[in-house]
Amino acid sequence: MPSQADIVRDSINEFSRIQDWMILAKKNDDLETYEQIHKRYIELKVTLSTLGVNITELDRIKE
Repeated sequence: MPSQADIVRDSINEFSRIQDWMILAKKNDDLETYEQIHKRYIELKVTLSTLGVNITELDRIKE
């Protein structure tokens, strides 16, 4: 079973990748892809917040 630290680390890495993909999709006017990725972005924000991670510095989307 993964430790909380492993879950936090993996979630932060995925959150960063998701933001990169969202920025790219928006840049390419691919709104359908953006919306699909956005769902996972929200899930990760909730997960990280629940785990006590302050995502203010990590969040580059700024909705």
